[in-house]
Amino acid sequence: MNNFCSIFSQLLQLFPRVEFQHMVRQTHAERHAKGFTCWGQFVAMLFCQLGRAHSLREITGGLRSCEGKLKHLGITAPSHSTLAYANRHRPWELYQEVFLQLLERCHIQGAGKKTFRFKNKLISMDSTTIDLCLAMFDWAKFRQTKGAIKLHLLLDHDGYLPSFAIVTEGNVSDIKVARQFHFDPGTIVVDDRGYNDYALFGQWTAGGVYFVTRMKDNALYEVMGEKGVPQNRHILKDEMIELRGPKAIEKCPYPLRRIEVYDPETEEVLVFLTNYLKLGATTIAAIYKERWQIEIFFKALKQNFKIKTFVGTSANAVKIQIWTALIAMLILRFLQLRSKFHWSLSNLMALLRMNLFTHRDLWAWLNKPFEIVPVL
Repeated sequence: MNNFCSIFSQLLQLFPRVEFQHMVRQTHAERHAKGFTCWGQFVAMLFCQLGRAHSLREITGGLRSCEGKLKHLGITAPSHSTLAYANRHRPWELYQEVFLQLLERCHIQGAGKKTFRFKNKLISMDSTTIDLCLAMFDWAKFRQTKGAIKLHLLLDHDGYLPSFAIVTEGNVSDIKVARQFHFDPGTIVVDDRGYNDYALFGQWTAGGVYFVTRMKDNALYEVMGEKGVPQNRHILKDEMIELRGPKAIEKCPYPLRRIEVYDPETEEVLVFLTNYLKLGATTIAAIYKERWQIEIFFKALKQNFKIKTFVGTSANAVKIQIWTALIAMLILRFLQLRSKFHWSLSNLMALLRMNLFTHRDLWAWLNKPFEIVPVL
């Protein structure tokens, strides 16, 4: 009979301890630390996400109830005050580095899976607002009587993996954050009308970065020419334009395409703006439709992980919890990519939550769904 460690322990094997300790030293996360290690803090916060713990006492209590099964993880259950102190003072940048390390493994696992035939990298960019109580999170400025933070995210459509994220206060503009992202030449960036900024469009076009977005209704432009439209594809117009308006031509002095598409489902006419002059109009419309995947990602993140309520009130603790949720999401995506069975995120999350400390072979278990799905 084969003996296996717990499911939770097998998930933690995705994070080699040698590499983790290197990142701890790189971020100086254990400076002046006594007793409670960064590894123990990481395990506790990951348990918070996978076990859906609602408070620090639930985290420590849940770990303490399984303390006999934690010995092989090299940790003991901390007190809630120790965990709270660590979340307040230890740098959240460590969790960002852990996220990027796991992202590399996911990219290797999901290599070669593309939605479109073109070779360009396709990235969706968007943000979601997480409401907070201004009295408790007084640093999270949003409105006069309301606090909030924003999670700005880049979603790589090769495997639908979150490639990077930035957490800011709720009153920070999306365009201001978009200027901080760097894209390789040839990348196609898909965003909504909240990112319409002519200087940003000009910067991307000069750097060889393509964009696909919705055009604002009040945008001023001049039609320079028209292209032929395909039949029976709901394409109404495909125009070559130049931007007009105060200083518009100075900010973006490049020819752009304006494409009108009729959506039979909503019976609306959608107007797209892009600097990609070679792709067909139908492909441009399909690229923007693919942007819906980032909305699905935000929905899955909020439904399955703990990012709408927090176990700490400091900015550092909130960022640690959000980055841990993104790490947990990457774990689920990695399991989906490794599994031969097409698990949904919600079913996979429910399975892990109910069997986190079950001793089974995780990889064989995931590929035999009809033998293992618990009765919910």
